Amino acid sequence: MSEMGPMWLTVQLAGVTTAVLLVLGTPLAWWLARTRATIKPVVETVTALPLVLPPTVLGFYLLILLSPDSAIGSLWISITGDTLTFSFAGLVVASVLYSLPFMVQPLQSAFENVGAGPLEAAASLGANPWDAFFSVTLPLCARGFLTATVLTFAHTIGEFGVVLMVGGNIPGETKVVSIAIYEHVETLRYAQAHSLSAMLMAFAFAVLFAVYFLNRRFPMRVY
Repeated sequence: MSEMGPMWLTVQLAGVTTAVLLVLGTPLAWWLARTRATIKPVVETVTALPLVLPPTVLGFYLLILLSPDSAIGSLWISITGDTLTFSFAGLVVASVLYSLPFMVQPLQSAFENVGAGPLEAAASLGANPWDAFFSVTLPLCARGFLTATVLTFAHTIGEFGVVLMVGGNIPGETKVVSIAIYEHVETLRYAQAHSLSAMLMAFAFAVLFAVYFLNRRFPMRVY
């Protein structure tokens, strides 16, 4: 099978995961940056768990949670007719949870660095909370959004343990680049494994270089 299949599937997964996390992670990061609720440390801990939890552990529990015998899995089957496990949709769910801290933590830090001053100034000029967020907070946090988006996309590209546990190795459905590399090594096709690994290595270097370069080139300014 052409290597472009796993490559294109990986890009699709990373793109969808990043888009979903932008929608879900932004309000969560905003709440964490501004709340004083006693439950905040618990939410921060749960959000950061994928950073230290072995991917196979998270993948195992997701496999159980999304299985056809579970409430979530059976509900998905009744709606779509397909299973969540060993499907692209299941990969998206797993990737969203596994990449959550890579979206939330940079955004939370950016929101905390802005502080309440600019929002209070906007409110004093008559801006409602939505206007203040979109016209003041978002521009000031542009660097944070760029970092979060790039890191989330790049992290999803390199996922292995979670996607293997939840999605398996189905060509055209769940066989992403990391799984393809593993398959090449298993079958002693080292040249193909080297080719894909070198591309991922170059991609990872380019992403991290871009993030560090842009962070130095365009430091965040709070007015």
